[in-house]
Parts: sequence; structure tokens; C-alpha cells
Amino acid sequence: MRRQKTNLTQGHPIASDVQTTLQRTVAPGATPSTAIALSEVSKYAQYGYGNWNYGSGLPYDRRLDIMPPTYSGSAVTKKTKLLNFFTISDIHITDKESPNQLIYLQHRYPTLPVGASLHSGIMPYTTYVLDAAVQTVNALHKQNPIDFGLSLGDACNSTQYNELRWFIDVLDGKVITPSSGAHLGADTIDYQKPYKAAGLDKTIPWYQTLGNHDHFWIGSIPVDYSLRKDLRQSYISDEVFATGDVLRDRTKINSRDCYMGVLDGSTPCGDLIKAGPVGNFNSAPKVVADPDRRSLLRTEWMNEFFKTSSSPVGHGFNLSNANNGFACYSFVPKSAVPIKVIVLDDTQKEDDDSADIHGHGFLDQARWAWLKKELADGDAAGQLMIIAAHVPINVEVTAPNSQMGWWLNPQNAVTLPNLIAELQSHPNLIMWVSGHRHLNTVKAFISPDPVNAPEKGFWQVETPSLRDFPQQFRTFEIYLNSDNTISIVTTDVDPAVKEGTPAATSRKYAIAATQIIGTSDFTTKNNPTNDPTIKPMPTGSYNAELVKQLSPEMRAKMQNY
Repeated sequence: MRRQKTNLTQGHPIASDVQTTLQRTVAPGATPSTAIALSEVSKYAQYGYGNWNYGSGLPYDRRLDIMPPTYSGSAVTKKTKLLNFFTISDIHITDKESPNQLIYLQHRYPTLPVGASLHSGIMPYTTYVLDAAVQTVNALHKQNPIDFGLSLGDACNSTQYNELRWFIDVLDGKVITPSSGAHLGADTIDYQKPYKAAGLDKTIPWYQTLGNHDHFWIGSIPVDYSLRKDLRQSYISDEVFATGDVLRDRTKINSRDCYMGVLDGSTPCGDLIKAGPVGNFNSAPKVVADPDRRSLLRTEWMNEFFKTSSSPVGHGFNLSNANNGFACYSFVPKSAVPIKVIVLDDTQKEDDDSADIHGHGFLDQARWAWLKKELADGDAAGQLMIIAAHVPINVEVTAPNSQMGWWLNPQNAVTLPNLIAELQSHPNLIMWVSGHRHLNTVKAFISPDPVNAPEKGFWQVETPSLRDFPQQFRTFEIYLNSDNTISIVTTDVDPAVKEGTPAATSRKYAIAATQIIGTSDFTTKNNPTNDPTIKPMPTGSYNAELVKQLSPEMRAKMQNY
């Protein structure tokens, strides 16, 4: 039922001036004095919400946290570039016309962070921001060739087939029809019109990681293992979803208290309609049903990546057991460089019987055993290692009320302290990269013996969301230094949106959302544990050079490079 308009080939080009945050940053304007609601998108421009200018560049913060205490590296130079890759995360491609969202709950809690993915003016524009980011990657690739890309999860907002197809098709450079159901406004509204995505440069392979939104309803509740037995059917229903306050009490999912609403694609601002207390309606509000909204099982979601025109076919899941839903695999990006990427699924299981938000970090016995073997094999083979997972570790308060911390449950095969101890026992691990929190946080895991075995330390680098401000992706350049240490140079990149395009509108709306909700204090938000290795980032961005000591064996091996 996907609406086809094959005669439409017009795309949305980006600006010709492509720069990173090293040269300039997006600086939001002051928050306007007139308070408005997040849903009042038509008033954003009237009251000055979403205004921004370019600010000064953000230099690299040279970090020596995990190096020996006496190390200065003042005379060290970068000798050889080993890898250059990019990461994107938390795109949350959204079918804003789907009948089973939780949009109305956002309005019951006006200060709920927009990263909760319930409602924001950005929702109609998610495919356009991804398309602009892909074009920006292509432009950077021409300046400085990129070896590969990593998508760190939450490609979809709510497990839907059409959301995933839009994500893959944008990267493949297909015609995108970013509407569903009745396809309202498809001929007149900018964000509803079909367009031709640019597609990632075919010489850049890209790999996918599983996120919680990719296999849980709104990233939170298992589709088939919740108290709501009609949850799977609700995706393809013509009736707008009615439920209770599942944010406060997950058991309220069966309470038909309020209709959650949809966004009206026939309106320029995507107005919220068909939402409110059930008593306000004579009958259930309806939409045009669409089978392309169906929720994908984990195995179905993984197998969609084999239907692609970019490389590699399967985008990493060709290296895993996709038919069994095992979403972990590893690969070596460049055969001549001893660096292995370990792609780890650390999301919760669908059948874990948890009644809370399914956003925690988690490893079952199979994944835990697999990870330990991959790390041991990498050490034995003399390979430096990067772990790519959706959920970061040790950046959220580990407590029962944490929605993103490491899951405190006997089903978790490993506790957080034991996981960190295992990681620090592998000196060839250089970095853990992740998404999930929509932040740019960089954290140091310092060796338990920083004087005699500093190589047991490693870095963790988070990649923000392409949906929510600062709407960025990251690049990573890994260098061998003249003293045989490693430098990881990581840079935030704003998509080079062109004024007047849907992606440019999305940037304004993303900034407006932070101003309205009051979530622009990234310095506090990114460090709830008061970790001294996590540095302030008042603009939401953070560029760094992260230095890592190698083991004596790897220093000897890397001299040849």
C-alpha cells in the first residue's frame, strides 16, 4: 500500500558550504518570554521560537584521563591514520499518522523531554534530516575519505515496517513517500510530498545496531508480551489508540481513558487531531488503516536490511544469526589494519517480564558469552577493538527508577561492575560507542591500575540524536601516534541544511522544542552521576582527542604501521 510516484525525482539538496562544529556551531537564540505549548507549532515563528545563528567553532579537548599520571605527550605527533568512520543514531523515523502513538500524553506533561519521542514539531521531518545528514557525509567523504558508517540504533520510532523502509530507502537513495494511510497533503504540504533521497555514497559501507525503539512499541513496551493483547493489531487498525497514563503506571495500558491522537498531514504544521479524553467523543476517532504500518518482529526487522542497494547487503546482520534474532556480530573494516568492531545488542528482551520502560542496558547469557569470546579473540589476534552498542554504560544512575541505566534484574547475565571489570581486563579495547540518550557525552573508564597497566582504560563516546537538538552525527579518526599511543579524534557535525528545505524547518523546530520544554541545559543533563571524567557541554556539542595507551605487545605490533 506504499504510495508510489515514480515520476517525482526532485530531491532536497543541502547547502554547498559544508563545515563541522570544529569551524562553527549552531547557536540557539535566547528563549522568548512568551510561553507557548509544544503543540502550538504555528506560533513558533510568531514569538521567536527556533531562532538561531552560527557561533564560533568548538576546538578539540585533548583528553589524557586514561593515560599514566605522568604522561604529557607534549611532543607527540600523529603518525598514521588507521580509520575514518561516522556514526548516526536515534533518527526515530516516525509515521506521525500512525493510530497507536502516545502523542496526547506529551501534552499532559508539558515538561516531558522531547527525547521521549511522544510528540514534537520535528516528527513530520525525520526522513529529511536523515537525508541531509547523508548528503553531508557524502560531502565530507570527498574531502577526507570515510571507511564506513555505523548506525547505532533507534532507526525507527515504533517498530513499524514503513518507518524502517523509509530509513533504509533514504540511505539507498530511493524515492521516499513520507506519509501513510490516506496520504493527506501529499500533493500540497512540504513534509508530505514524495521526494528523491540522495543516498549514501556507494563506496561507503554502513552497519546497523539494534535499538530499543526498533523492537518495542514507542521504545518502551514489548508488542506481544504486554498486558495489552491488541497492541500488535492496533498498528494496522483504523481506530485511534485509547489508553491510560502508561508513563506513570505501565498497567494503565489497558485503561481506555484518552485517545492519543495523530498528526494531520494536510496541515502545514502537522496539527494534533483526534486526541483527548474518551468522554469528549461520541465514537472512536478513525484513520485510514495501512498494512505498511505493521509492527515487525525482531527477526523481520533484521531481515529487512537484506533488501537494500547499498553495501554490505544485510548491513552487518549478514554476519549474525538474523533468522534467530541474534543481533550481535563483528567485522574488520580494513583488512590491513588490526581493528575489529564488535556490534553488540545490549537492549532488553521482548519476553523479560519487565513491567517498566524497556530502555535499560541488558545482556542475556548468550550475548554475554558471545561478547567475552569476541573480546578474548581480539586480544589473541592482536586486534584493537571498538564496541558499538545502542545503550551506553555507567552514565545513568543505576537505580530501579532509572529508565536508561543498567537493568537491576536477575535476568541480566552480568552486573554493571562485573561488565566494566570484564571490559577492563581486555587491554586492546579502545572505545565503546553508543547512542540512546540523545547526547554527546564522552566518558573515561580509567584503568584500575593507571600507573602499571594504563592500557586497561578505555573511552566511551555517545552520539546524539538526528531527531532532537543538536541534531548531529559524529566522525571518528583513529591515529597511531609517534610514541605508539592511539588518538581518537571525534567531531560533531551539523547536517548542512539549506534554507527553505524541510530539513532546515526541522532544525528550527528542534531548537524551539528545547526552548519550550526547557531542556537546553546540556551540562546538567549529560552528567547525572557527577562523573569528573564527563566534561560540561553547554552548547550540547563536544569535540575531543582521546588518547589511549597500548599494551607492550600492541605497541610492538603497531610500530610497523
